[in-house]
Amino acid sequence: MSSDLWEGSELAPLTSLFYRQAMLALCEAHVPFLVGGAYALAHYAGIIRHTKDLDLFVQPDNYAHTAEVLRSAGYRIELTFPHWLGKAFCGEDCIEDCIDVIFSSGNGVATVDATWFAHADTGAVMGVPVSFCPPEEMLWSKSYIMERERYDGADVIHLLHAQGKRFDWPRLLRRFGPHWRVLLSHLILYGFVYATAQSHIPEWVMQELLHRLQRELQQPSAADLLCQGTLLSRVQYRRAIECWGYRDARLAPYGNMTAEAVAQWSAGVATEEHRHDKS
Repeated sequence: MSSDLWEGSELAPLTSLFYRQAMLALCEAHVPFLVGGAYALAHYAGIIRHTKDLDLFVQPDNYAHTAEVLRSAGYRIELTFPHWLGKAFCGEDCIEDCIDVIFSSGNGVATVDATWFAHADTGAVMGVPVSFCPPEEMLWSKSYIMERERYDGADVIHLLHAQGKRFDWPRLLRRFGPHWRVLLSHLILYGFVYATAQSHIPEWVMQELLHRLQRELQQPSAADLLCQGTLLSRVQYRRAIECWGYRDARLAPYGNMTAEAVAQWSAGVATEEHRHDKS
């Protein structure tokens, strides 16, 4: 893809300046970060989608340093969700354009680690040399986003079509681990969308996942009532937890989130829906 598809884009000049200065501040302070979101999708798939934020990914242990550098550069910082996300705003009164500083995922699954940086691709955003989140980790984190107000399945399919032949598939399978059914569901849907481009996904990957499915179907059902739908949506499976006796897969011993983080993350739905309605 082009080294900088966003050069001369329709992004507002003040927004572009905000993003450029923030990235340059982090570069000058030698803060390691990766660019993800719409900018990485443009880099890997050539799809330009104008959004109201810039997604920067850092390792959890480096979030505090990242936030301090951005604060020292004059930006307002908030730790929006302590288990995965902070935000930087251009000024005290600015709420539209922002930078998301991401160190995990909302469901607590896709935590940023050193492997993200080891397999990052390089390019430029608005003239600033940057590293992009690897397409495998992008697909991994996006695969779980199945909310009423947001579904990233099309992005997953775009990534498969554009980068599937170059994927490190063994690494991607390891990323999904016991959640391999989520990956399989996207791969099956990919074959429906791009029936003439199924060679982008290695045959051995499909065979491996289908063998896993066949073996699992031959096993007796698990006795524990566990709902993994909460890994896909914050609130759409709440009835299963609150009324039907299912356990929440985001909580120990299954997941990485605390009850407090789950409550805060679920409460944020109203705010997200309000922003979505305004956009």
